[in-house]
Amino acid sequence: MKKNVVLTLSSQNIHYKLKIAFALMSILPLLVFIYIVSNYVLPNIGLKLDIWISIVISVLISGIGFFVVKEVMDRIISLATIAKLIAAGDINRTVEMERIDEVGDLGDSLNQMTQRIRDYMNELKGYSLKTTEINFEIQKRILVLSSLLQISSLIAQGVKLEEIIKLATEKSRLLADSDVSFLFTREEEGQKFSMKIADGIGASSLLSLTIDPNKEVFSKAIKYNKPLIIDKDNTVSDSSKIEFYDKFKVHNTVSLPIYCRGMVSAILGVGNSRDGYRYEKDDIDLLDIFAKQIAIAIENDLLLHQVEKLEIKDPLTGLYNKSYIVNRLEEEIKRAVVCQRPCAFVMINIDNFQAYKNNFGSLQSEATLRSIASLIRESVSEIDRVARFDDNEFALVLPEKNKRQAKDLAEEVRKKIEFSFSKEQEARRKLTVSGGVSENPLDGVTSVELIDKAKELLGAAKRQGKNMIVSFNEKRICQ
Repeated sequence: MKKNVVLTLSSQNIHYKLKIAFALMSILPLLVFIYIVSNYVLPNIGLKLDIWISIVISVLISGIGFFVVKEVMDRIISLATIAKLIAAGDINRTVEMERIDEVGDLGDSLNQMTQRIRDYMNELKGYSLKTTEINFEIQKRILVLSSLLQISSLIAQGVKLEEIIKLATEKSRLLADSDVSFLFTREEEGQKFSMKIADGIGASSLLSLTIDPNKEVFSKAIKYNKPLIIDKDNTVSDSSKIEFYDKFKVHNTVSLPIYCRGMVSAILGVGNSRDGYRYEKDDIDLLDIFAKQIAIAIENDLLLHQVEKLEIKDPLTGLYNKSYIVNRLEEEIKRAVVCQRPCAFVMINIDNFQAYKNNFGSLQSEATLRSIASLIRESVSEIDRVARFDDNEFALVLPEKNKRQAKDLAEEVRKKIEFSFSKEQEARRKLTVSGGVSENPLDGVTSVELIDKAKELLGAAKRQGKNMIVSFNEKRICQ
């Protein structure tokens, strides 16, 4: 129930001071004045010495009353001035307590109220700092989650593994106040892990590091597929601490093994050197998501390479791809050796194709590649094999053909392509090809040797002016 507060001056001595001051300033001087007038002025109508003394005494009494009132009013005015300053925002002001009376109590109450305001303001500042910290953490979490979505998108788009793991390693440094982030990958031969990517303070000095799984620091993480955590609450032996700091130049770390194909294939870690630091579970969980995304990217890359090995056709032109034609060339060489029959190899390259691509764009370039691939395919027999060897390069495996026959066929292809594009009105659209011819066993007894020789002769054709076929014994075929 609400209580009514009544303000009064009836306590202590302010009330009595004011009564005394009123009496001194009004009642007593009045009584004295009446006495003097009635006894001296009216009967005799004259003034004597004692009259002057009475008047002086009356004035003194009134003056004393005035100063008593002034003292009380000055204190009240001073208190009101300080209250106004506090109301204006100067909460560091305090009222000096001169006497213990009503005005003193009022000043004490004002001091207590001001102190509570200061306490509330300090509490609000604390809340403000906490709110700022929370907002900062929220922004960091949003940035981390955005990075995770970005990495997921890159994985879905089939971006190269190197780009994905580089981005994942760099973004993981946003976690746990980290100074550095790093990724080790298992070497193809042996059990050691070598530094693949490092980001942050002193990252360049970490790139030459390797991890021995048999060493104490990482042995359990690699052997049992468990995280390595070194912080305030999770410690390792002194020797392991020294070993870790000597390598990474940080005191705290969370390092997570990345498990693929039945073994730990990589290690993702972050670290800092803050004293008494403790890793939060949320940070460890988010780093684990980064590690799993890298695991997915590695797995996808392995599957992609397996698919590429299984595929034999180029998706753009419909010709065989490079891996198939190399294997087929090796098989034909073996068959030619056993049967004592010739086998030729031709490498054909489109002249100035990069300039053509820059001028007319990717779509037109792809259409042109398909057109040239069709012209080459039409020029070979059923037992011959044609492949897209590189971006603007084609390869022909020609069983049962010697160098002269292979050269004639390549020349026929060159002329056909030249004639097809000679119909273009714009000079920049007119394309030609150059080629090199090699034969087993004259130019080599393996697929690598025949391919290298054909590339060498192709380079000679380019140097001699392009739009020509060059064989081992002849520098130029008449056009």
